[in-house]
Amino acid sequence: MRTRHRVVFQDAADLSFLDAESVELVLTSPPYPMIAMWDQAFSRRDRQVASALREGDGWQAFGRMHDALDRVWREAHRVLRPGGFACIVVGDAVRSLRGRFALYPNHARILQALLEIGFTPLPSILWRKQTNAPTKFMGSGMYPAGAYVTLEHEHILIARKGAPRDFTAIEEKRRRHESALFWEERNGWYSDVWFDLKGTRQERLSASGRDRSGAFPFELAYRLICMHTIRGDTVLDPFLGTGTTLRAAAAAGRNSVGCEIEKDLRAEIFADPARWLPAARHRAASRLEEHRSFVAARRASGKTMLHESRRYGFPVITRQESELWIPLPAAARREAEDLWVVSYEEPPAPPAAAAPPAGGPAPPGRLPGRRRRRHPPPRQASFTWDESG
Repeated sequence: MRTRHRVVFQDAADLSFLDAESVELVLTSPPYPMIAMWDQAFSRRDRQVASALREGDGWQAFGRMHDALDRVWREAHRVLRPGGFACIVVGDAVRSLRGRFALYPNHARILQALLEIGFTPLPSILWRKQTNAPTKFMGSGMYPAGAYVTLEHEHILIARKGAPRDFTAIEEKRRRHESALFWEERNGWYSDVWFDLKGTRQERLSASGRDRSGAFPFELAYRLICMHTIRGDTVLDPFLGTGTTLRAAAAAGRNSVGCEIEKDLRAEIFADPARWLPAARHRAASRLEEHRSFVAARRASGKTMLHESRRYGFPVITRQESELWIPLPAAARREAEDLWVVSYEEPPAPPAAAAPPAGGPAPPGRLPGRRRRRHPPPRQASFTWDESG
């Protein structure tokens, strides 16, 4: 099995290099409007943003910044296949202009845009960010009637293009079954509040001395990819940054396409695989170890598990988990200037059925000397799947 991970260095408002309905998931975190570190990026695209900020007109600047993002969301809708998902990680902004402190609700403005474009909104996730930074009091400190609530969460907006995805094709149905989540993962990941992910500061000092990238944690991207795609799908990140989505897709056995306007991030995106592949592999393999620990704890509490994984042989809670297998990245090579190709270990083979011993006793319920009537086996569809690339 191989996956391909391509990066295009250009403005994400133009995704014409992608065919319509060619990706299954858009996962990204855009520049956050009205966060000062992104003022210059938005002003380069629209001079009226800089003018509004100079004049202290926060709402004019806010609207113009989101107008620029709207072009990306329209392109994202075009390239998503029917039933595909968009997961957008964004935080609201607080800012004082002309002495007036205000909240700029980025998540609400993006959700409004998605609705107008034609997306179907789905339940979202609040990411309660862990941080080692001390709490910063906003406003009047200890005095009431002038102190402000501290923002300590971000929004993971989730939307779908059209009706739910159709999995009637045999090959896609098989990949979906093999991409199942463990029962305990399903219980934890599909909560609407995530407390267990540590935030990544929205800044990075590049070689040129400028702050460039707003990154989310690898684990956040990995979860969302596993939740909203099946193995072999393609994930698009129109604001790729340092390449977190690309690496998470590789860890999950998905293909990816990234768009990034800052060419000086190329060296970091295409860093030596020794810097990131072992961690990607470890995260995939840790799902198996975490499940084995879950099984041990459940057995210790006297609870039973009625089903079994065909490939791994350990117990699982539901029948839907029985075909699950987790791709383990083995190697990554750069096949072109802006293309990674990742290969994987062969999946574990299901155990062969044991043959009855020669000359042994007849199976239970069968009378000696009598032939059991044979019924034709149910017809099964045959298929092949080329995972070579």
